[in-house]
Amino acid sequence: MERIRGPGGAAWAVGAGAFTPWFYGAPVAEPGWRVHFIPAQCRVPAGPLPFVASLPPDWEGWLRDAGLVEGTPFLVSPGVEYDVELNAFFSSADMATAAWNTQAGYARDVAAFLNFLWRARGATSWRDATEADHIAYLIWRRRDEHGPHIDDATWDREVAAVNRFYKWQVAAGNVVANPVPQRKARLPPVHAARGPRHEDPGEAPATYSHGAGRDRIEWLPQQSYRRWRDVGVRGYTSAGFPDPRFRGRWAARNAAFCDLMVRTGLRLAEQSALSVFEVPTDRGAGYRRFWLPEILAKGASARWIYVPGSVRAELSSYVAIDRAEVVSRARADGRYQQLPRPLVLENPDRPVLTQRHPGGLVRRVPLAQLGPTQRPRVLIDGDSGLEPAAFWLSEQGLALAKSTWKDMFTEATRRCHAHGLALAANPHLLRHSFAVITLEQLQRGHLSELAKLTPGQRTHYARTFGDPLDWVRARLGHRSMTTTLIYLHALSELAMETRLALVPEDWEDPREDPALETGEDGPPAGPVVGDRLPEPEVPTTTGRRDGGGS
Repeated sequence: MERIRGPGGAAWAVGAGAFTPWFYGAPVAEPGWRVHFIPAQCRVPAGPLPFVASLPPDWEGWLRDAGLVEGTPFLVSPGVEYDVELNAFFSSADMATAAWNTQAGYARDVAAFLNFLWRARGATSWRDATEADHIAYLIWRRRDEHGPHIDDATWDREVAAVNRFYKWQVAAGNVVANPVPQRKARLPPVHAARGPRHEDPGEAPATYSHGAGRDRIEWLPQQSYRRWRDVGVRGYTSAGFPDPRFRGRWAARNAAFCDLMVRTGLRLAEQSALSVFEVPTDRGAGYRRFWLPEILAKGASARWIYVPGSVRAELSSYVAIDRAEVVSRARADGRYQQLPRPLVLENPDRPVLTQRHPGGLVRRVPLAQLGPTQRPRVLIDGDSGLEPAAFWLSEQGLALAKSTWKDMFTEATRRCHAHGLALAANPHLLRHSFAVITLEQLQRGHLSELAKLTPGQRTHYARTFGDPLDWVRARLGHRSMTTTLIYLHALSELAMETRLALVPEDWEDPREDPALETGEDGPPAGPVVGDRLPEPEVPTTTGRRDGGGS
């Protein structure tokens, strides 16, 4: 929770949920804007309440008739009211095509701004927000002495969410003006644009940060990643031996998860929602690819994912041992029969859901069209009984939540620090590591092949095999090459660090050394040209920090 100063010096916690005043360390509940999600089923209270009779008897049918989708976020006001016009944004075409994690993130960022209006700007309605309110929010979030001082990337994300929300509300006629000030957007570089360049790029928020740190990415070289994984995830000591105090039950599963991420560049939300039909587990050398469906990919960036043989071997072992064990126990406990509102795949060889509706209507829905909110309920009816379609399972035999993986990364980093290793990792850092290491290796191979060809052959080669940077862009699911360019900057910085290591730390002029003045030593080796020494030859380097495969 973040805090602001309220009346009487009270500290108020600011977040996407309620505000909480802290008087002498004791929290007191205070209403605020809250984020909720449309449930898959309507839970009816056991006690008879006056409004229960008015609830729709067919919840799924009511959602279909209302055009609402399970898992869609909505906001509830501090007065516990549902604003139809406000929440229409989250069901609009503008948001319906976004990934669920994007929708949830937008809802939380919009709620945080509305909470600021409610508590710090005199309970200002979202309809009456002005540019002055947005500037005050900027000052509080980034510059105020008692503010949270969020980083550039977080602020830019929040501005993008609030700006998109208000632009839609202005177009819908629900508000008069967008409180986020605008400036003329810059045209993207010619080499980074995908599709036609427009003469008028439109407008962009004027309060975006000017130093979002996109060039200052963090990543781990192969050797550093392996040490973080072995000590933090697998439970080894810093000397490389098994730690007898380690009690991690799922070290192999967690290590396979991390290896898949660092070797494919998948996002946490994408990888955690994968099913057994998508992840390749056959053993063998080389790469096998699988298709990441649009509904799981951020920005609907459906794409091929390439999995190396070493990682597939780990995944195969996980399926044969850990996953099989938890599924067997869950079946014995009857856990899958108790799952509420399961979606059952009747054919274990075909990922298509058969839905039977009243009146004999039968609909077939491919698993690839089910999002992360529905997939945890999907079961496969196989020869041995029911089992989840989700690939990553908990000790209870159920789909693992994304938050569980975040906790795993936090605990792994904590273990590394406890063993004296200054190593830290998170899902996005592993994605960065994949991009930098893969781009460096592809560039190395690309330049090596071009060196063997004539100018005419080079042109044909480039047209046939493309640019390594564009290949990495496609693997990461980036829309624009501009986003992927940050990894070229990382390689440039790495090359600069390598070259700087060749510069001697002692910059003293040898002619000013007292020993030389007394004649104890001879003159410096090599001729002196004018007033300077000759420049040393700097050997060419590729900028790699360590060897080994990725």
